[in-house]
Amino acid sequence: MTAPHPFEHPPESSPQELVEHLRPSARFQNVRFDTFQPNPEFPSQEEARTELQHFVDSLQPSSGFRLFRRKPEGRGVYLDGGFGVGKTHLLASTYHAAVQEGVRGVALMSFQDLMYLIGALGMKRAVEIFKGYSLLLIDEFELDDPGNTHMANTFLGQLMPGGTSVVATSNTEPGALGQGRFNAQDFQRQIQAIASRFETRRVDGPDYRHRGTVPEEPLTREEYAAWMSRQDPMTTVVVTHRDLNRHLLDIHPSRFARLLESVEALVIEDLMPMPDQNVALRFVHFVDKLYDMGLPAALTGVNLGQVFSETYRHGAYAKKYSRALSRLSELLREARADIRGR
Repeated sequence: MTAPHPFEHPPESSPQELVEHLRPSARFQNVRFDTFQPNPEFPSQEEARTELQHFVDSLQPSSGFRLFRRKPEGRGVYLDGGFGVGKTHLLASTYHAAVQEGVRGVALMSFQDLMYLIGALGMKRAVEIFKGYSLLLIDEFELDDPGNTHMANTFLGQLMPGGTSVVATSNTEPGALGQGRFNAQDFQRQIQAIASRFETRRVDGPDYRHRGTVPEEPLTREEYAAWMSRQDPMTTVVVTHRDLNRHLLDIHPSRFARLLESVEALVIEDLMPMPDQNVALRFVHFVDKLYDMGLPAALTGVNLGQVFSETYRHGAYAKKYSRALSRLSELLREARADIRGR
């Protein structure tokens, strides 16, 4: 017997509850600048850490006595680099350092979280909520379509001049955002307006999740049985990939993290190819939340390379799918380490 899964009756979330969750997830709760291990072969990783430490030092905690004095415009720092070079670690470390230094109003979210939040709250309400924040940390900044481009430009354009600073990470240089995803030329003015708000810092290096390893594949029947024997059946949620995808279509993506808060371990049985890109993108966002929250997870079914079609993996959202496969592979590696008792 396993725990009943929460996907059929997901908890409701108020706008305030959605915003309260914008902080480092369990996987990154304990990271700090001094726990970051830069790859010595790529000096840009250490340089990025130093840059962000100075950035936090330059942020002044909010104080009174601002009468007749205009709040300085917020600064922007943009970390550009591939998967697994430590950008999220550095972003979470920035959050923790800023909070420790007394900076008031700090939030961390993925770019997709931000887009879903704006969609759920509306632009006006979202701007009102975040106007009082000193620092926003936005992971995996990416302009996948014209709607995201317009929303991002409007949102940043209303917040940063008022004093909100932003640190963003991405796998694409800011001036090249949107390229290969839609007719970016038609939105060049908005893309350049976004890019002009940031100082860019390149972070080089290989994906640490794949250093010296090959991508993992779903658990065998024997491995699955061994993994389950180490879990509490009353708190382990088991759901088929087909059923999970069906439920995710009925749940707003901004609530995925809240949904997983009631889960202590998750099994996704019978991974299968996903011919519908809308379904696939929801699953990708779910994988992001599952990974970030550091939940133990087991996967069975087809090889990871079959889950997303070749067309998807080389199309407009290629980087999202690559990130999801990298994270699924690490979740499987962690499951096998759990089986070995490490």
